[in-house]
Amino acid sequence: MSANKEITVRYFASIREALGHGSETLQTAAPTLGALRDELIARGEPWAGCLGPGRAVRMALNQDMAEESVALPAGAEVAFFPPVTGG
Repeated sequence: MSANKEITVRYFASIREALGHGSETLQTAAPTLGALRDELIARGEPWAGCLGPGRAVRMALNQDMAEESVALPAGAEVAFFPPVTGG
């Protein structure tokens, strides 16, 4: 089992609006971005509604786009945001 690590999570656009805040610092033992997302979903609403399965959500780790399988290091900054479209 992994030890807890402190990370910063930032939320953008409609996700920030749904949660009512733009960032938080938390302790997690999640080994990957996907596991962190699952931890947040397990909190229930409103996280489950905006980050849950079937929701189009992009993730970044330390300001670089990342997939759910990427390892989550201590001290990381993780960002969740909806896909961006141009027009």
